[in-house]
Amino acid sequence: MSAQECAISHWPDTDELIAKAKRLVNSPPRPIRRDKMQEYLDFFETQCRGSKVVTAEAAKYIPGGIQHNLAFNHPFPLSIARTDGAYLWDVDGNRYIDFLQAGGPTVLGSNYGPLREKVIEVLEECGPVTGLFHEYELKLAKLINKHMPSVEMFRMLGSGSEGAMAAIRAARNITGKDKVIKVGGAYHGWSDQFVFGTRIPGTGPHEAAGIPEGCLQHTQEFFPNDIDGEQGLRALLEQNESQGGTAAVILEPIGPESGTRPVRRDFNGRVRELCDEFGALLIFDEVVTAFRLGLGGAQGYFGVRPDLTVFGKCVAGGFPAAGGVGGRADVMSTFSAGIGSGGQRTLVGGTLSANPLSCAAGYYAILEMERTQAPVLAGQAGDKLCRGLQAIIDDLDLPFFVYNHGSIIHLETHGVLLVDVTDPDFFAKVTRRKEIAEEMGAAYTAEGIITLAGSRLYSSMADTDDVVEEAVGGFARALASVEGVG
Repeated sequence: MSAQECAISHWPDTDELIAKAKRLVNSPPRPIRRDKMQEYLDFFETQCRGSKVVTAEAAKYIPGGIQHNLAFNHPFPLSIARTDGAYLWDVDGNRYIDFLQAGGPTVLGSNYGPLREKVIEVLEECGPVTGLFHEYELKLAKLINKHMPSVEMFRMLGSGSEGAMAAIRAARNITGKDKVIKVGGAYHGWSDQFVFGTRIPGTGPHEAAGIPEGCLQHTQEFFPNDIDGEQGLRALLEQNESQGGTAAVILEPIGPESGTRPVRRDFNGRVRELCDEFGALLIFDEVVTAFRLGLGGAQGYFGVRPDLTVFGKCVAGGFPAAGGVGGRADVMSTFSAGIGSGGQRTLVGGTLSANPLSCAAGYYAILEMERTQAPVLAGQAGDKLCRGLQAIIDDLDLPFFVYNHGSIIHLETHGVLLVDVTDPDFFAKVTRRKEIAEEMGAAYTAEGIITLAGSRLYSSMADTDDVVEEAVGGFARALASVEGVG
């Protein structure tokens, strides 16, 4: 068994997970007991005073007090002062186990020393940006191609959002078609054309405030796993044939929101077949899965070759100004730089894209993942954490469920993203369960654990058995505080 295969030790039973999700959202919610929740809130008031002061001041100058959605925490954001491996510390000196890992890219662990030293060398020799070519651009592109052969050419940009925008533009250019189909619930960045069917399948333009209707007229969605249904992928592709065809199908290969809505094991292969049948490009959004699920990404695990791959912060090992798109040489060649003369050129840009620091960081991060087998170790930590969480759920007889795709772990206690849009009480359920999600996240934080929205966790190579054991203890205390336990 190769290292790539070991990064995910098993594929969970998707149909079983879907059934558990339905039971969860159709059952009465189980929040933290009010008395215990007050204790957790008291922790923030007494132990996180520095964070409260600085983020309150920030709210006067920054919308909502934070610059990034991941930084939102209930009852107020934490101000982080230091990170190291599996841990981070806030300005008040509180230490937390870091299962956010910057949203996924730091498979080696936060602020990994050997990588940091290489980046400092580049900073001292070259500075952060020159506006001209640097050899690390080539080194990074070659290394990505080594592990992901589908990425015959790679264009680095500034973010995953930019990578998705560029991929769609190139797909439309090379095919001469307009329609783009996504899997409902997936997040492919915040560009106008992709704020459609975001977070929850079937919501269409619900979150598209400030976006003219025309920007979304060529974006379509289908529900996860729905290949042959009346409104499934095949039906959309057939419908589009009479309207000029489909330029591309874009998807997260383990399911929307990093597998929050998991897909069946054969899903990607079936989408590949349909794209070939209808002449559409297949785009994998591997912003989270690239290198985390193995150095070959999700495409290496599934053995499915996309036409284009979107990258995000993973491509620089968590360092900033990182993202891009790679894929077939004939498509990627349309991104060639220089003054265009019309024709097939696909215009993209970015003054700070492919800067020496980001390219060096990505290059050395991948080399270190090769050397240490970090994706495998992170996946093994995810397996151990998942088993520990399952034991807690079983012991407390809770209606919750947990599963993982290697180092991507989902702990579902509220199911806010699992509510069916056709439910007559959809908005009421989402609102209530969002409140519970925020409180669960606060409870975990007070127990010394940072998660993404109280339900998603990213493990890293730094998560030793001792770290996992400590985390399981904190989760056990929080979940034992749920209403109806004991």
